[in-house]
Amino acid sequence: MAGGSRPLVAAVVALALAHPAAGQDLRVLLFETRGATQVAGARVAPDGNGLRIDGRRVGKRWVAPGPGPHRAGSQWVRGSVAVERRGAGLRVINRVPLETYVAGTLGSEIYSAWNPDTLRAQAVVTRTYALYQRARNNAAGFDLEADTSSQVYGGMRAENPAVARAVADTRSEVLTFDGQPILAAFHSASGGRTASAEEVWGEALPYLRSVDVEGEEDSPDTYWRVRYSRTQLARALDPLGLSLGSVRDVRVTARTGSGRVERVVLTGTGGSGHVNGRALRSALGDSVVRSTLFEVRRIGDDIVFVGSGHGHGVGMSQWGAQAMAERGADYRQILAAFFPGTRLERRTP
Repeated sequence: MAGGSRPLVAAVVALALAHPAAGQDLRVLLFETRGATQVAGARVAPDGNGLRIDGRRVGKRWVAPGPGPHRAGSQWVRGSVAVERRGAGLRVINRVPLETYVAGTLGSEIYSAWNPDTLRAQAVVTRTYALYQRARNNAAGFDLEADTSSQVYGGMRAENPAVARAVADTRSEVLTFDGQPILAAFHSASGGRTASAEEVWGEALPYLRSVDVEGEEDSPDTYWRVRYSRTQLARALDPLGLSLGSVRDVRVTARTGSGRVERVVLTGTGGSGHVNGRALRSALGDSVVRSTLFEVRRIGDDIVFVGSGHGHGVGMSQWGAQAMAERGADYRQILAAFFPGTRLERRTP
């Protein structure tokens, strides 16, 4: 972003996020490290059972002084930053108001230039997911992680005027089912049909059903393919405990209700074995085999995966939401389509 636009970004973000609601803070695990790190200009290092701050020994927990923003590692974040001793290393946690967290996540999870109603829908999903996780993670010492284990939280780097407007327009709005925030799952592209929570995670949730999705053709993941030699594929399978030798054949033997791969049988020079589709995707790399909605082909001596969509496929398809918005749907209609049976409520403490 050009330097000349930064004052505008700061002004709009400050306006949208002013006066955060009390009691709506989140604890975000920014990162863990076994060595020293930089937080708020100080060098923080593990020392015995405690911490050492710029050479000075302190207890097991230290909070960066001042109101912030603070730099923690490579990130600039609003709110407070604490460093805690954890095992042999350090844990860095950002305590941040909910709406500020939504702004710092929304810009990392979706294209800011997309339709405003797509951004509004994602803002509600992001806020809802955060509250759902906060209600379940008290024992962990934090509510969410800053990476794809939860949602990608970019802090101030992710803020911009479009994001700030989407957050302000949906302030405090949450999707609920039976009066509670839902597991507001989302993914990049579904490949034409979302997956149910039951087929992916083994738990049936009435609002995470498989639904048809139209208009994802603009997604770069509408069609993808990846090619492996037999030897490359055998090496990739090692973490799964499958010692098959040179892989000769890969066959899909079962699919889920939405058409995703449930079970695969692999045959090699050293024997055969089976694995579920999600485990195979993880072993080959989630960014390479982009979804479990794929077919397997043989081209010469190579094995080729040809697929569609990107992500686990549950909940809201971001490219599908964008297509709906471009056809004239507002964010409420988008959310109702991907999370049937839910209510959009304004939640204040």
